[in-house]
Amino acid sequence: MALLITDECINCDVCEPECPNQAIFMGPEIYQIDPDQCTECVGHFEAPQCVQVCPVNCIPVDPARVEDHQTLWQKYRRLQVVQGDVTRARAA
Repeated sequence: MALLITDECINCDVCEPECPNQAIFMGPEIYQIDPDQCTECVGHFEAPQCVQVCPVNCIPVDPARVEDHQTLWQKYRRLQVVQGDVTRARAA
């Protein structure tokens, strides 16, 4: 279940730095979440950190991207491999 930032977003900037997968970015008008990067913090935290810090409660589950815990875990593992490859390439 990737998360989604709704148009109630006030662009307060608190969610973006909380995302361990760097899935949150500034869109044309409000922050957005890349569903291919969002694991709802599975593998990092017990609960989605962006949801925890959002002052206006505008980050629900994206109904178009329903994923179970196992799928989110697999996405987390895939992202770790990709990020590890990038880190190794930068170090070389």
